[in-house]
Amino acid sequence: MSALFAAVSTTAPIFVAQNVFFGIIALLMIVSALKVVTTSNVVHAALWLVLVLAGAAAQFILLGSEFVAVTQVLVYIGAVVVLFLFGVMLTRASMGDDETVASEKRSMAAVVAALLLAVMSIALIDSFSDDRLVIDQPQLVTTVADSIFSQYIVPFEAVSVLLLAALIGAIVVARKD
Repeated sequence: MSALFAAVSTTAPIFVAQNVFFGIIALLMIVSALKVVTTSNVVHAALWLVLVLAGAAAQFILLGSEFVAVTQVLVYIGAVVVLFLFGVMLTRASMGDDETVASEKRSMAAVVAALLLAVMSIALIDSFSDDRLVIDQPQLVTTVADSIFSQYIVPFEAVSVLLLAALIGAIVVARKD
């Protein structure tokens, strides 16, 4: 009997603070993501999106990638969401429900979401079923910065030009001539 108890106690999962915080942050992100797609107010959806993106930054901090977390906050929360809110405010988008769109598109959206979840789950399980990520040495900020500004400079600049074009487009649409 003691051998059975010893076998059970050695295979029990070990919960550490990092796992607990991961669960709390993941739950917050899931709830916030659901609120993004279910709220009827566009501005409220953008604010819930801020919580989702902040949760992603917190997950990067748990992984020990402070540089990526700060980049997440600066680029996504600081730029993209602000740009999104400016676009909503400048174009005077509707802030309420549109009954014609909501009723006829929800079932198709649910089917597409379920199919996307299934395909992504199968792809992730197939790709990473038994693999473990082993990091011998953490990457330095200079290494990451060198790769961003040498190998990935064109996509980096393309995103900045795209954001600028979206802001200019929102201003042009909002102008009254």
